[in-house]
Amino acid sequence: MIKILNYNKVKPEEIFARPAGIAGVADTVSDIIQAVKDGGDNALKKFCKKFDGADMQSLEVSAPEINAAIKSVEPEFLRVLKQAAANIKRFHLKQRRKGFSVVKKDGTVIGQKITPIEKAGIYVPGGTAAYPSTVLMDAIPAKIAGVKEIIMTTPPDKNGNINPAVLAAAFIAGVDRIFKVGGAQAIAALSFGTESIPAVNKIVGPGNAFVAEAKKQVFGKVAIDMIAGPSEILIVADGKSNPKFVAADLLSQAEHDKMASAVLITDSEELALKVSAELERQIELLPRKSIARVSVDDNGKIIIADSIDKAIEISNEIAPEHLELCVDAPFKYLDKVKNAGSVFLGRFCPEALGDYFAGPNHTLPTLGTAKFSSPLSVDDFIKKTQFTYYTEETLSKVAGKIACFAEKEGLTAHAKSATVRSE
Repeated sequence: MIKILNYNKVKPEEIFARPAGIAGVADTVSDIIQAVKDGGDNALKKFCKKFDGADMQSLEVSAPEINAAIKSVEPEFLRVLKQAAANIKRFHLKQRRKGFSVVKKDGTVIGQKITPIEKAGIYVPGGTAAYPSTVLMDAIPAKIAGVKEIIMTTPPDKNGNINPAVLAAAFIAGVDRIFKVGGAQAIAALSFGTESIPAVNKIVGPGNAFVAEAKKQVFGKVAIDMIAGPSEILIVADGKSNPKFVAADLLSQAEHDKMASAVLITDSEELALKVSAELERQIELLPRKSIARVSVDDNGKIIIADSIDKAIEISNEIAPEHLELCVDAPFKYLDKVKNAGSVFLGRFCPEALGDYFAGPNHTLPTLGTAKFSSPLSVDDFIKKTQFTYYTEETLSKVAGKIACFAEKEGLTAHAKSATVRSE
C-alpha cells in the first residue's frame, strides 16, 4: 500500500528519497562496450542471442519488413499515429532557431550560425512494452532540425522481429535506417560504429539502467541528450479533485516499471485517504499489476502539505519528470513551478496526453535533473557556431586593449597576435 506522509511530521529524507539504482551495472556495461568496439557486428549478434534470444542473420530492418509492418497495423492506429505526429511537428516547429549577425558602422561583424548535426542515433526501448511514441518524439525534432541521417536501434523479439507499430512510427517520422539491436550494445554501436551500423554524432532516447550507464560511458565520444532514470509523476491536487482520476494518473507511471515513482502532494487528508483506497482498487484491474504493485509499494507516496503553495514548493525541490496541477485556476500556479520536465494543467489533462498526443515532447529529465535540464527539443539536434569579422582599421583601434587583457593573464603570445599587425 502507498505510504501517506505528513510533511510536517516526517524527516526530509522520507519526503525527498528516490529509488535506488541497480548496483554493479558499470563494469558490465564497460565490458559490453569494449566487446562491440572489438567485435563489431559479430559481437552484436552474440548479444542479440544472449539477451533477446534471437539468431540474427542481418541486423538492419529491410524495406519489405517495414512495408509488411505498415500493412499489419490497424488503420485506426495508423491514423492516430499520423495525427500525433502532426501535433508533435506543430509544437516543435516553433522551436526552430535562426542565426543572427550584428553589423556595426565601422565594419565589424559578429554573429552566430545554426547547423544541424549530421547523424543522430535514436534508441527506442523494448522489453516489457513497445514504444512507437518514443520514435515520434525523438525523430520528429531531429527531422525539423535538419539532421541528414537518423539511425534508430531497438531490441528485437526472440524471432528477430521488431514490433510493427514501432516500424510504422519510424516510417511516419522519417527515420532513415533501423537496426535490430538493443541495450548497452546498441549504444556502443551508435557511438563507435560497426560494419553495419554507422557511428553517429548524438544519441537520444530513454532506456533501462544498462542503456543509461552506456550513454554515460560513451559521452565525450558522442553527445547524449540526458541520463534518464525511472519514470516519475508528481501530482499536486486539492480537495476538490476526483480520487479516481488522481489514482489513475499515478498508476499511468507506476505501470512503467518497478522502479517508477508516483507521488501525490495534497492539502487534503480526505483526498489522500480516498486516493490510497482507489489505488488499491485500480491496481487489481491492471494487466501489469505486478509491476505497478511494486512501484506503488516501494516508491509511491502521498504527502500531505499545509497548502497548495507549499505543495508546489515541495514539488520544486523534487523536480519531477511529469507534474500535474489538479487544482482550480492552474495557470495561476504555473509561474510558481520552477523545476519540472513537463507540466499538465487542470483536472482534465492526464500525463498520458503528453506521452502520446498533445505535441510537447515526452523525453524528459528525471531524477531531479529538471533543476538544470530541459525536455528533448529541436535544440538537441543543432550546433551553434559563432563568427567574427574585423577590418584592419577596427582591429588597430582595439589591439592595445586585447594586449592589455592578455598580458594580465600572462599570455604574451596572445598579446603579440593582436599587436603584430600594426607594428
